[in-house]
Amino acid sequence: MGDKTLSFVEKAQDYAHKYPQFCPSYLNVTAFDTDMTDATGLRTVHISARQLSDNIDDTVMVAGSEAYQAALTFYNTVKAAAQDIPGAKEVYNDLKARFPRVKRKNED
Repeated sequence: MGDKTLSFVEKAQDYAHKYPQFCPSYLNVTAFDTDMTDATGLRTVHISARQLSDNIDDTVMVAGSEAYQAALTFYNTVKAAAQDIPGAKEVYNDLKARFPRVKRKNED
């Protein structure tokens, strides 16, 4: 429930208590109160959980970026070593599959 809806529901609940003569017989105000208590309590938990989830997402992005940078550093070192050091070419060939070459058409 968004802020505008929450404000509407809170006002309606308040008015239902102040003006019970306007409540239809099929409206259970006690159930209304219970639902509001549950909704507002869960809203607080939901906001905290969303903040935690956002923080986890941010941490995953930073850690992933740093790991990718480390992988690129290793890749570039192996790429340079592939010319002269035994075994490096096999590693380089396996890793270079991540960067397929795109064939470009000659523009005339």
